[in-house]
Amino acid sequence: MTENTIKLIVGLGNPGTEYARSRHNLGCDLLNMVAERHRISLREESKFFGLAGRGSIGGHEVRMLFPTTFMNLSGKSVSALAGFYKIAPEEILVLHDELDLLPGTARLKIGGGTGGHNGLKSIVSCLGNSQNFCRLRIGIGKPAGHGEVINFVLGAPAPAEKKLIDAALNEALECIEIIFNQNLARATNRLNSFKASKE
Repeated sequence: MTENTIKLIVGLGNPGTEYARSRHNLGCDLLNMVAERHRISLREESKFFGLAGRGSIGGHEVRMLFPTTFMNLSGKSVSALAGFYKIAPEEILVLHDELDLLPGTARLKIGGGTGGHNGLKSIVSCLGNSQNFCRLRIGIGKPAGHGEVINFVLGAPAPAEKKLIDAALNEALECIEIIFNQNLARATNRLNSFKASKE
């Protein structure tokens, strides 16, 4: 990937107030933080099956998208907007929750598997099975029981967890700035070494 080629930032989550504070909506939460900082308005765009906006970060034009299709159909929204504006998978940054990372951590990476994340599965499928998009993964940890994953991701984090997650979100926000103002490699090095303090 060449420097500063992110043209679309996608925040994953489910629409509706009942999901607003859930772990599964952290990608959407981070997207809203970026939009607020850069004064980018997200408006309903029916042809893209979501809320979309356009603005500038570090002098680079960028589009933003929150699919309102529900998580399992996120790819329908992403492929509609990416296809319309001719944005390649390599130019997309997807923000999402990650079971395999602990609360208080976040990671940037390009490509890889879906880790069972239904939003990522849908995006890969709708982008012609391409996994070559960039992901910003926000750690939520795993539930104690294996069969409790659905209730866990759709639930709200406990206060102590939320404090750690909020710290990781704030660090991720700064690292998204670095992607556009410097480059993806520097942002990745900084974010991937971050761990929120439990104090």
